[in-house]
Amino acid sequence: MAQTGPGSFNAILEPPVLSPDVATYELKQYLVKRVPALPRISSAEAWTAESKRLRERLFREVVYHGWPREWVEAAPRFEDLGPVPSGPGYRMRKLRYQVVPGYYSTAILYEPEKTAGRVPGVVNVNGHVGAEGKAAEYKQKRCINQARMGMVALNLEWIGQGELSQKGNAHTFIGHLDLTGHAGVGLFYLSMRQGLDYLAGRPDVDPARLAVTGLSGGGWQTIVLSALDERVAVSIPVAGFASYISSLANGDIGDNEQSATDLIGTADYAHLVAMRAPRPTLLIHNAEDDCCYRGPMVRVGTFDPVRPFFALLNAAEKLAYHENTDPSTHNYQLDNRQQAYRFMARHFGLPVPEREIPVDAEIKSFQELAVGLPSGSLTMADLARTLAGRIERRPMGPAEKERARLREVVRYRPVRLVRPWLVANTKSKGLETLSYRLEFDNGISATAVWAKALAAPQNAPATIVLKDEGKRAAGREVSERVNRGEQVLAVDLLFTGDMIPNKPAAWLYSTGMASLRDRPLGVRAAQLIEAARWLGRISGQSKIRVEAAGMRSQVAAQVAAALEPGLFSTLAVGKGIDSLGSLLNEPVEMTSAPELFCLDLYKEFDLDRLERLAEGVRRARF
Repeated sequence: MAQTGPGSFNAILEPPVLSPDVATYELKQYLVKRVPALPRISSAEAWTAESKRLRERLFREVVYHGWPREWVEAAPRFEDLGPVPSGPGYRMRKLRYQVVPGYYSTAILYEPEKTAGRVPGVVNVNGHVGAEGKAAEYKQKRCINQARMGMVALNLEWIGQGELSQKGNAHTFIGHLDLTGHAGVGLFYLSMRQGLDYLAGRPDVDPARLAVTGLSGGGWQTIVLSALDERVAVSIPVAGFASYISSLANGDIGDNEQSATDLIGTADYAHLVAMRAPRPTLLIHNAEDDCCYRGPMVRVGTFDPVRPFFALLNAAEKLAYHENTDPSTHNYQLDNRQQAYRFMARHFGLPVPEREIPVDAEIKSFQELAVGLPSGSLTMADLARTLAGRIERRPMGPAEKERARLREVVRYRPVRLVRPWLVANTKSKGLETLSYRLEFDNGISATAVWAKALAAPQNAPATIVLKDEGKRAAGREVSERVNRGEQVLAVDLLFTGDMIPNKPAAWLYSTGMASLRDRPLGVRAAQLIEAARWLGRISGQSKIRVEAAGMRSQVAAQVAAALEPGLFSTLAVGKGIDSLGSLLNEPVEMTSAPELFCLDLYKEFDLDRLERLAEGVRRARF
């Protein structure tokens, strides 16, 4: 019998079986096939009906998924905290408002000094401006000019920025809300919708003349809010989104909220722009944007294909496009602002300004515009923990009914091994190994190294080894099982080891997959189940032992064992967790374990429930 140590396997396990470029290509091809195309619509009536259906579905299945109805339907709760010294022609006031119970945001209101009757209102949303938040220079200039044009301008703070820049408000915590069964994107939506509710309810604002505009993440907010809320008459998103296929091609598939769970699979950004028809919409992009969404590269996916939808509704002239070439980088500076002023003025029946009024001397510091959050105000991470504490799990029903629900939560789709590509082997010193690329019929591979002592029988007991760090770090676990006379398959599932894409980060692809109505956890479990079936066939074993080191490997294995308990003899876990609640309480960064932040998973199936479904599978620790 071979007596091996971890070092015996290093040279075999460390080299990648599949290059990161190929892994990335496979993943992109998989995702592209799941992006919904714009429908072929032949009449205004058909598109109006389809827009309504999409809007209702987005609210029901994506934005408001899991949120209490009383929170969604609550009237805006804004506090006026007093005036800010202002310049000529306008007044400023500090506002604070409740987004949901315990979670607050802040805003600055800019009002015309003199008004006659009701005037237009504009919600100005933020992008990723860091500590500046709502005090960003270009945003203040925009709001002041809007007020001096005769509009009421509301400057909203954004989650994770400015006064909301606490660590617990990082956008990756959107996944922690998902995990508790509350769509993380819903908090972002409610935050900006509250601003629209506030303006629409003011006695000096004309609810038929409401606009939304913002840069970058603010551009994303603009198109989402103005596509879903038909009160928004004028929409001007600036450099805030692209079609998903364009984003994949350019290697930037957006932040968590831009690739929110189930969003793109329901309606891509071209759909959202088309849903604006026939309401006036100006898309602004920058020709050489140094952040994202370069004009010539995104126009072909979100403007050109949408024009026929506006034409169908006799509103071709209401969809406009501007490409900024000065400074051409990621900006909402003078040229873009002036384009926005003119577009709003034309569609709101206001005098069209020739140029922006210079207001450099009136720009306030962050401190001057600071409103302050109430004592005990929650962060997004705090809110996730609070909501988790409210979960009342239903009693478990019959096992098959529970498995059906688990398949739904993790969007489990079985895969079939098309071909185990044998790409390398060793056979010496009492040990043999075979290295495989496991090609599955969904187009995504896994990689594996099989090992056995030469003296061990062909039908020796079989173990699959999974490790969060990948097979390259599994030398100790593999050598220990080989020394026991077993045959071992060290596997890299999707987003582990060889199967980590090279660019962008794996966690972005993971959120992108979830946005396309898929779940990476379900894909990983399907790969493991099929790998176990294959190992059973070649080993002659009816049941496979699984050894999972690390919480990512543990949860994938527990889901697989819960779905197909008859495949597995033992599930041994090392360096695992006792509950998915650990992800919330520590908290664990979403970037380090993205597939675990699966919508509804903690709400429906904590690890103890998965263990109960894996009936007959022995549990062990190592």
